[in-house]
Amino acid sequence: MELDPDGLRVRREVLGDAHVDRAVAAATPFSARFQEFITRAAWGDVWARPGLERRDRSLVTLAALVAMRAEGELAMHVRAAVRNGLTPDEIGEAILHTALYAGLPAANAAFRIAEQVLVDDGLVARATMPEE
Repeated sequence: MELDPDGLRVRREVLGDAHVDRAVAAATPFSARFQEFITRAAWGDVWARPGLERRDRSLVTLAALVAMRAEGELAMHVRAAVRNGLTPDEIGEAILHTALYAGLPAANAAFRIAEQVLVDDGLVARATMPEE
């Protein structure tokens, strides 16, 4: 498998080595061309463009994933957003803002996923509900 070196560098910087190593190692002869494609197109072409800062690209990505109910991709991009300089509060604001345009069920699912990631990564504490 021939991965675009610039795309691979950006992909590693945004998603982390562990994630990229798992994705590349899991590639099969059938899926290898998809790994080549996303490394070149998404990471080497779009994410590497100079028009937006990475933190802004993360905001746009979070909004798009919430809107599409792409919950399988959300945790990875919450971690990427933190790596790109977004705070947990900014991530929450992005999801809240997206709720207006993408719908409450999508935002509700996104909040659950984002909170779990942020708790797992030690960035926020799990809130407990007060006893009634």
